[in-house]
Amino acid sequence: MVYRTLLWGLTALTVTMPAAAQATFGHIESLVERGIERGIYPGAVVVIGQPDRVLYARGFGHYTWDPTSPTPSPDTTLWDIASISKVVGTTTAIMLLVERDQVDLDARVSRYLPRFQGLNKDQVTVRMLLDHTSGLPSYVQFFKQTRDREEAIGLLYQEPLRRRPGTRAVYSDLNALLLGLLVEAVTGESLDAFAAREVFVPLGMTQTLYRPPRAEQSRAVPTGVWRGHPVGGQVNDQNAVVFGGAAGHAGIFSTGIDLARYAQMWLSQGRLSVRRFVGAPTIQRFLERRPEAGSRLLGWDTPEPTPTRLSVFGNLLSDQAYGHTGWTGTEMWVDPARKVFLVFLTNRSFNPKVRRSISELRAVRSALSDAVVRAVHGACEAVSQPAC
Repeated sequence: MVYRTLLWGLTALTVTMPAAAQATFGHIESLVERGIERGIYPGAVVVIGQPDRVLYARGFGHYTWDPTSPTPSPDTTLWDIASISKVVGTTTAIMLLVERDQVDLDARVSRYLPRFQGLNKDQVTVRMLLDHTSGLPSYVQFFKQTRDREEAIGLLYQEPLRRRPGTRAVYSDLNALLLGLLVEAVTGESLDAFAAREVFVPLGMTQTLYRPPRAEQSRAVPTGVWRGHPVGGQVNDQNAVVFGGAAGHAGIFSTGIDLARYAQMWLSQGRLSVRRFVGAPTIQRFLERRPEAGSRLLGWDTPEPTPTRLSVFGNLLSDQAYGHTGWTGTEMWVDPARKVFLVFLTNRSFNPKVRRSISELRAVRSALSDAVVRAVHGACEAVSQPAC
């Protein structure tokens, strides 16, 4: 079996892994294919790599349950990455503005968004939006109250806090929505325009975008069904639709290989190949832990020390690992200590054939995460490169 190794910034190489390495990656394939057989998702892409290379990249299944539909490609297939947009687009945009001294993490949100007013809201900082300790509720169905973006923004500003700011983390889409508006207020341009120019282009993420044009939508795996027809290339999240398709919490479409480039930047402390994207001290600021934030970093989540349920991170990642998931069935994690990342993209939200598909997918994610750690170590040993 042939596995492609891509060295970003250099010439693409093709490497045939030894039989021992093939066997370890073979277990990964069995796990992903089992998810398809169980009816959790019709298609998937897996990309595994390290700071300077992609060790494994493959597509599985089909765009839909129709076996004549295309098989996803790591390079060209577009996925609605859902809440991973919070990290790839919004958190990264904020990180750049912090490094450029245009945003202060510990400044009040109202400094940048004067309409953010109400009981205790003057205590909410930018940092609290990023680590979900703001006190805002986790979710509000704005799309059921209005179809107008400006009216939805007004409703967002009016939403009261549910807890005293800074006391504990409760994951919230509203935090990211506000961060998206903050980016727009500081830069004077739309979130999608800023992210495209300042994030996607510098990182070489040429296939990553908000609001794919109609000509590109056929490359997107469907994430839902409307009147019996698969729907792809349109954001699955209805609040994101109301906010114009490019919102702080959702809206990005990307490929497995583009997300691999993004993961490599984090693994390399802000570098990609020979280019510096952001300073290492800024990366470290966004990875600092605060007791009140629990498992949450700035934008990212981490494995809980004593999980109360099956962890999507599995059991073998280091305590330095961090990642994020998306409602549509997407996942990405990075482990600096083990020098490895995983991009696992599925369209779980498309007409799953099992009940409790989210729980079923959690089990696949957990087992896959452990299999990746074992596979990478096995592949490195097979080619006699301990650090691989």
